[in-house]
Amino acid sequence: MSLAASVFNQCLDRGAKGQIPTFSNFVSTVSQKKEAENRSSPTHLVFPNIKNVRDLPPICLDVRQKQRISIDVLSSEMKAPVLPEPLLPIQPKTMKDFQEDVEKVKTSGDWKTVHDFYLTTFDSFPELNTAFKKDATALFNTIEDSGINAKFVNAVYDALLSTPQDIQKTVLKGIINSLLREWKGPRSKDDLRAYFILLQNPQFNNTSTYVIYAHLLRQIAALVEADHHFLVHWFKKLSQKRFKQLVERLLQFISLRLFPAKPEEFPPITKCSWWIPSASKVLALLNTANNLVHPPLIPYTDFYNSTLDHIDLMEEYHTWQSFGNSHRFSFCQYPFVISIAAKKIIIQRDSEQQMISIARQSLVDKVSRRQRPDMNMLFLNMKVRRTHLVSDSLDELTRKRADLKKKLKVTFVGEAGLDMGGLTKEWFLLLNRQIFHPDYALLTLMGLAVYNSITLDIRFPPCCYKKLLSPPIVPEDQNTPVGICSVTIDDLCQIMPLLRPEEVEILVCGSPELDMHALQRSTQYDGYAKTDVTIRYFWDVVLGFPLDLQKKLLHFTTGSDRVPVGGMADLNFKISKNETSTNWLPVAHTCFNQLCLPPYKSKKDLKQKLIIGISNSEGFGLE
Repeated sequence: MSLAASVFNQCLDRGAKGQIPTFSNFVSTVSQKKEAENRSSPTHLVFPNIKNVRDLPPICLDVRQKQRISIDVLSSEMKAPVLPEPLLPIQPKTMKDFQEDVEKVKTSGDWKTVHDFYLTTFDSFPELNTAFKKDATALFNTIEDSGINAKFVNAVYDALLSTPQDIQKTVLKGIINSLLREWKGPRSKDDLRAYFILLQNPQFNNTSTYVIYAHLLRQIAALVEADHHFLVHWFKKLSQKRFKQLVERLLQFISLRLFPAKPEEFPPITKCSWWIPSASKVLALLNTANNLVHPPLIPYTDFYNSTLDHIDLMEEYHTWQSFGNSHRFSFCQYPFVISIAAKKIIIQRDSEQQMISIARQSLVDKVSRRQRPDMNMLFLNMKVRRTHLVSDSLDELTRKRADLKKKLKVTFVGEAGLDMGGLTKEWFLLLNRQIFHPDYALLTLMGLAVYNSITLDIRFPPCCYKKLLSPPIVPEDQNTPVGICSVTIDDLCQIMPLLRPEEVEILVCGSPELDMHALQRSTQYDGYAKTDVTIRYFWDVVLGFPLDLQKKLLHFTTGSDRVPVGGMADLNFKISKNETSTNWLPVAHTCFNQLCLPPYKSKKDLKQKLIIGISNSEGFGLE
């Protein structure tokens, strides 16, 4: 009996009857016994000699962003030597044989044949290849074909969870044996196939198997780049169902290690700090595989880990800023697992910290020169006329360049409104409409400069010029669409590596899709109850509005007709009772996303005055 088997049986004897025990004690016991043997034997401890996650090769952003190329054109230092594949015994059973054996158990109740199959198959990496390789004599040294009978693997794993506990323990014991073996030199393709098969084991959904799962992930994460190259291309060949299961299993593993329901099930975090980095590296391989398929196997949002919304995101961000991708682990090294809502929080808090820091420095400078400080010095104050919005804005930005990173406050000349956020939103909305309006001729100006051999210091990202030059030849028909071209992840990486194109669009533009029912569910009331007749009239009217009027209502009350990251609930929309004459129109405080609504007596009266109010909403004043 092998050392691993001996210790495994001891662990089983200590475990609860009928349950798969946890394996933290198992690994430590193996290590102790192994050390005892080493005093009289040259055999070495079989785990990889990696003291901490820093010793693992970096595969995070590189794996996600590098363009994948054929293994044949990899540089010599990237290539892993192609080892001769070991001769494998003849495949003992076909998938049909296995399925027939499983069917026989239903009538006979005798699991011996099935047990023997699992015992043999999962005993070692060569046996895994013997069982599941399509052709035991073929090399399959290609990125596009793993050489594995995927249907057979699925059938074996689907049946496994319905087998008795002793068979499931046998499989886990075999996996431990395989992972504990000493490996010298680079892995063969059969080794990669074994890792590929073991990673799909559904037993790893159970927290009691997490110690084994963690060591499997660690060994996969520690593979060289060329081996990862093969695994990435094999992953993309999985069915959508199996691929999604792999992703969900890894995300659950990370979540439960961060916030364990039963902490006693896991080793102390200080002894397994490499668990999450290893799982994240393997997730990076799956994310790369997903990006290679068009359309992707699963939506990019399926890689989001909502658990991360509850950790100290700014600490993760500062760790990443300080150490980058090469030293201490940070989830910011793997931005595809961070939700767009969490990214928005990071960006907002980073901006706020910069604003506070710059305002503090301005205050210190003022005091050091023995000048009296005033509140205006803490802000970027923009004073503009609506009739000269663009020219006034450009003048202000030019004169106040040193204040650009202070918090923005906008004043419209001739209006008494105080900017608590609403005027700023209004300024951006109006400025955006004017600058990019065709009549303003921003791009025509650029073309005119090139035509006259004038160099302009306008630094658009390359993807903008890529669109401007599509098609490369000016069409004869002036009505032919131009600027129609596809931009890729590589184009976006030049601008924001921390985000995906879809996420940038949501952060900048918000979502155009309005869910007024969601707004109704999240609305707060002041002076009204949601059952009051005026409120019932209001929602009957609003839910019946066409889309253009719903957008006008959103713009009237919030300063924008777009839905922010996080959806309608993030608007913190409030309806307050306005104790004025019902002849008055509704009033909005866009700084607070608040609608002040008089207690109109009829639905008709409310609808008429609401439409008038939201259709004539430009301008600010004080009550």
